[in-house]
Amino acid sequence: MAINVTEEYKKIKDLIKANGKLLPKDRNAIPQMEMPTRDPKKRAREMDEVALGFSAEQAVVEANRCLQCPKPACMEGCPVNIDIPGFIKKITEEDFKGAVDTIKKTSLLPAICGRVCPQEKQCQGKCTVGKVFKSAEKAVSIGRLERFVADWERENGKVTLPTIAAKTGKKVAIIGAGPAGLVAANRLNKMGYKVTVFDKNEAAGGLLRYGIPNFKLNKAVIDRRINLLVEEGIEFKYNTPINFEGDKVSEADMEKIVGKFDAYVISTGTPTARDLKIPGRELKGVHLALELLSQQNRVLAGMEFSKEERVTAKGKNVLVIGGGDTGSDCIGTSHRQGCKSVTQIEIMPKPVEGPEDPQNPWPNWPRTLKTTSSHEEGCVRRWNINSLEFLGENGKLTGVRVQPIDWKPNPEGGRPIMVEAGEPEIIKAEIVFLAMGFLKPQQPEFPSNVFVCGDAANGASLVVRAMASGRDAAKKVDAYLSK
Repeated sequence: MAINVTEEYKKIKDLIKANGKLLPKDRNAIPQMEMPTRDPKKRAREMDEVALGFSAEQAVVEANRCLQCPKPACMEGCPVNIDIPGFIKKITEEDFKGAVDTIKKTSLLPAICGRVCPQEKQCQGKCTVGKVFKSAEKAVSIGRLERFVADWERENGKVTLPTIAAKTGKKVAIIGAGPAGLVAANRLNKMGYKVTVFDKNEAAGGLLRYGIPNFKLNKAVIDRRINLLVEEGIEFKYNTPINFEGDKVSEADMEKIVGKFDAYVISTGTPTARDLKIPGRELKGVHLALELLSQQNRVLAGMEFSKEERVTAKGKNVLVIGGGDTGSDCIGTSHRQGCKSVTQIEIMPKPVEGPEDPQNPWPNWPRTLKTTSSHEEGCVRRWNINSLEFLGENGKLTGVRVQPIDWKPNPEGGRPIMVEAGEPEIIKAEIVFLAMGFLKPQQPEFPSNVFVCGDAANGASLVVRAMASGRDAAKKVDAYLSK
């Protein structure tokens, strides 16, 4: 049954007017607001964002579901320490500018995080409302509310530049313009340092721009944030790859490779994807996931590729190996390119079908089965499948030989043992995308004025964790340069 949002909004306002506040029973009776999305049949052929965002009335209704807990568990799940009850309370008061200002005290990228951060693994996974309903999916929609106020600020011309401290006369180089680097640059610039950001790509954003499809994150959202950073006084230098070789890099090396700066922040992410070295890997049609995703985003930005260079699923049977978000992005992109079919396989067991996860009860985030908007558009999903060999004819991929497996406890402890659980079979595929994560970078030994942050330091993780790491790196740089 569809929710009459206007009626719910009016009901809440009447109750507050009558009682001066909402009682717990009133809050529990408020239905969860589903964010409107574009029709799956139409969106699966277009690159526009799937999620349409909340209206003001929807946001106010959803915000009033928050219990305003005295000891909010949701904040424990936020790596950048957003005052979640605080900004949500502002929404209930229809002070949308106050809400986004509350978020921006600790988070640089609310419009981006509200779109791509997996809140069910973070703040929403710890929400007390979710505990009441025994489902993280029924928690207060923190990320959607974050997106709403960030978009409201832009759409209503309320964006303001931060106060910048007097210049210290010292210069800092940020190497890598992903979320960690952008946060470090923003923080250091506000402290009065002259900040220059270097990036190997033609535009800033890192995997936000080149790894996440437009149907999840329109790149105009990134561009607006970068333009503001430029207005704040940060300099960006693109198409500038900076590489460090050897086990140790001296201060003289840093100056020779990057230029003379008082401090350096390495925020180059995790550039090396995990490959699958099985027979037939050399066949045409076997690709790392980012070969598809980054190229498609560049095509949408106006870049041209030859027919031989183009990675496309058009008219092909697609196999995605890897069950995470990157694999899901490959599924959605394949649909939009006009594939014939999509199958996704994962070597690990199928997650628990929620709402509860007995192995990870609240307030731990539940490792339950996740169905994304890309899965809704059509996909065969299989678990406990091991890939044995890529098959082909005349140098071109025709299929993948796989085998059902199972996992048995290791009698010596540690990682479970993989055992055969069925006969090998062949999955027909003319194109395969390997979406199995990234390898943690091995950094050389740097001098004391070099600070490594984000995925470059910790390995592949969430956007918001990279942001928190960038913030911490800025603090360390400031402490070092303030001695």
